[in-house]
Amino acid sequence: MSKFSLFIKFIVQEGERDAMVDILLEAAESMKNLDECEIYLINISESELNSVYVYEVWSNENAHQASLTHEATQELIKRAKPFITGMERIRTLETKGGKGILSNF
Repeated sequence: MSKFSLFIKFIVQEGERDAMVDILLEAAESMKNLDECEIYLINISESELNSVYVYEVWSNENAHQASLTHEATQELIKRAKPFITGMERIRTLETKGGKGILSNF
């Protein structure tokens, strides 16, 4: 069985990258209680001062969709929206395994 993975780029207002990172780190913290979320990484690039990248690995796509309906997630989305000027789903991936992935395929 494969896992569902996403690589997303958030484009934020000038000077708001750190605020967005903080919100996404809160999201990552809340994901610790969801067994279906195996990886939730927040990344920045020093050459893109208004961008934040998120890499996620889920047990399946339905688990990811369900996470978006949680009250805590909805609150974080509400807080992040004022900073976001764009979003790009760079890639949807099918994870086959590797370090950091539970081996219950």
